[in-house]
Amino acid sequence: MIKQDMNDLKIDKRTVTSEKGIALLMLLWVLTILMVLVLSFSFMTRTETHATLSFKEGAEKKFLAEAGIERGIMELFYRNVNKNQAIVIEGHEVWKIDGTSYKSQMADGEYSVRITDESGKIDINAVTDASSDILRNLLKNLGGQEEEVNTIVDSLLDWKDADDLHHLSGAESDYYMSLPNPYKAKDANFDTVEELLLVKGTTPEILYGNGEKNGVIDLLTVNSRMNKIQINVNAAPKEVLMAIPGITPEIADSIVSYREHDDIKSAGDVGIPGESLPYVTFADSNTFTIDAVGHKGNAKAGFDIRATVIIEGNNRYSYAYYKSPANRKQ
Repeated sequence: MIKQDMNDLKIDKRTVTSEKGIALLMLLWVLTILMVLVLSFSFMTRTETHATLSFKEGAEKKFLAEAGIERGIMELFYRNVNKNQAIVIEGHEVWKIDGTSYKSQMADGEYSVRITDESGKIDINAVTDASSDILRNLLKNLGGQEEEVNTIVDSLLDWKDADDLHHLSGAESDYYMSLPNPYKAKDANFDTVEELLLVKGTTPEILYGNGEKNGVIDLLTVNSRMNKIQINVNAAPKEVLMAIPGITPEIADSIVSYREHDDIKSAGDVGIPGESLPYVTFADSNTFTIDAVGHKGNAKAGFDIRATVIIEGNNRYSYAYYKSPANRKQ
């Protein structure tokens, strides 16, 4: 009897030990699951926090860029009133319209603004057979090959003329309709410079550039509001100046240097040759592109906006183009 009781006691001890082991394993599993849940929750919280901060910073940079656009418009009105004053008070100078960059600090952020008169660019809607050499010169100076340049320029002329006749290296609807994704030639003026990507020969690299060379997008326009090619030498980039027949790199450098201190009022100021005169002007237009970039703190990347505005007088203006973000190099 006593022996039976001892055996029963041993069995009970083993049962208790086994149950304790199972309980311990269950506890470990519960703790493991809780740890996984806590870590997952922590990771999700951290991710959402970073996403919120990133969104906040992005929104702040966007607002800074928008402030830069408004500042640029204000400076254009100020320029119209004060550009011809003989005496200029320090700190109240008018802003240049040749792409010069200006910066302004706002708390722990800043914006940079560049204003470019559209008359300082080549208007692709004003290019004709007679003036097409300016566009050819520009593309060649930027590294384009002869055949490639002729294809782009001739195709551009075909794209916007009303007929179906081909220029020597051009393309009309029959070419575009043979593409994998067919479309017809527009037979009308360009609405945006980006529309050039539809024209035979034009690639994103040519339009936007790459790490080795610049593109043409900052040198072309559809908003000069002129019927013929006339380049404002007070606003044109050096690349555009050198595309004008008769303008050498030395003359282009002289023009850029001169206008740092004063506006060019006549060809004699900087030695512009007679053969260039049909293609140049010295007067501002009323259409300007404003490039603004907002930066926050020490972040390298900024939010960029590009707007083309038409100054209509009496403190009125309208937008001809607005892109936000502009997705440009900053």
